[in-house]
Amino acid sequence: MKKFIFLSLICLFLPFLFTGCSKEKTTYSHYDISIEYNEEEHTADCKQTVTYVNNSNNAFEEIYFHLYPNAFREDSLNSLVSTANFDKAYPNGKSYGEINIQNVSCENKEIKFEISGEDSNILIVNLPETLYPNESVKIKIVYNLKLPNINHRFGYGENTVNFANFYPIACVYENGKGFVTDLYNSNGDPFYSDISNYEVSIRYNNKFILANTGNVEEYRDNGEIRVVYIKANKVRDFCFVLSEKFQIISEKVQDIKVNYYYYDDENPKLFLQTAVKAMKTFINEFGEYPYSQVSVVKSNFCYGGMEYPNIVLISDDLDKEEEYNYVIVHELAHQWWYGLVGNNQYENAWVDEGLTEYSTALFYEKNSEYGIKYNTIMENATSSYKYFVEVYNKVYPDFDTSMNRKINEFNTEPEYIYLTYTKGMLMFDALRDYLGKVKFEKCLRYYYNEFRYKNVSAEELVECFMKRSRVNLESFFKSWTSGKIVML
Repeated sequence: MKKFIFLSLICLFLPFLFTGCSKEKTTYSHYDISIEYNEEEHTADCKQTVTYVNNSNNAFEEIYFHLYPNAFREDSLNSLVSTANFDKAYPNGKSYGEINIQNVSCENKEIKFEISGEDSNILIVNLPETLYPNESVKIKIVYNLKLPNINHRFGYGENTVNFANFYPIACVYENGKGFVTDLYNSNGDPFYSDISNYEVSIRYNNKFILANTGNVEEYRDNGEIRVVYIKANKVRDFCFVLSEKFQIISEKVQDIKVNYYYYDDENPKLFLQTAVKAMKTFINEFGEYPYSQVSVVKSNFCYGGMEYPNIVLISDDLDKEEEYNYVIVHELAHQWWYGLVGNNQYENAWVDEGLTEYSTALFYEKNSEYGIKYNTIMENATSSYKYFVEVYNKVYPDFDTSMNRKINEFNTEPEYIYLTYTKGMLMFDALRDYLGKVKFEKCLRYYYNEFRYKNVSAEELVECFMKRSRVNLESFFKSWTSGKIVML
């Protein structure tokens, strides 16, 4: 994504070429993934070498990896979608997928591993020797994927094949807490990951068109088979989508190529322009976008949209122009709030979703040609939030309106949405009123610069805004996030 010259890439990856289980001082973990997609069986054979860097203060005897595809298996504990979205997700009936770990090795020697977690959701790799702070170890994982027939992040639908959250990804290690191993959940985005570097090769039938995180460095065709080689540096995750139906249009924003992958669109240029304007607005408001491309990708997805580094998925189920535009803007704002400034989306979803929803409203304030006023967005959000609380209190007399909760602690999907997206947006709007527009916008840019390429906690966000504004905001944030705020 970043504008690296070829020589810089060579220098960056040289250390990884010569490490086995030996220890080296590096900064970011590195994923080298090879994927061979079998379209007839809807499976993929994968080999993955992870050069894992211990950036903690502790020594490790084992490393934990998320196995998100196992949430799609038949006997998984949690539903992937809410009841309201079941038919959208499974238009052809219930379908299942999974990840099967076949082998784990280090320096060509098999090492012990365990499939663990509450829902077979964690791979525990036993290291052949202790991994100390600032050292790295190279682990090879061989696995097979079975994709479900589902309109979701991971699966295939009528128009697209979505490969998101498909590979074993290292759990974030928090000093004092250990590896974070939260379960998949239908509420929100149950993901939490560190910035890493990626080299990925994908083998597939060349009738498909590919949209992906990172940049395609090379591709080779052999008859009907195409193999692409992709590099993605300093990204939080890796995602790609295949489709026989994709058409592509592009436009430059500064040196950034903005792509729109679509099918069955009457006016694709309209949505490309929305993406272009969103990127221009957010670069101006928050700070640079340090990658060379970003793609808006129409896809089979049961929710409105989903964000990944350099690529956002937009549901082809959205049939209203205004709604489609809104989702494009929201998901592109996530390139800053999630992609570059990361957080534990499972534990404090408002940190990225609330700020992203506010950023979406900010886009419309800065782009009046869409006819959607910032004040109108806030007024409607206030009215709908108050109405929701009023109705919900009748069902749940002790209704918890706090925002600092794990996503599995929200009773329903509407409760999650109103308390992370809607209330989160209103909180940032209230903060802007409290600090003043100029000071608030300076805080946003400072926050971005301070935590780019890092993970931020809710407490660190508050501290950052206090430091830049020189205003004690502890009571302000606590009143909103604890649920005690009264909205008249």
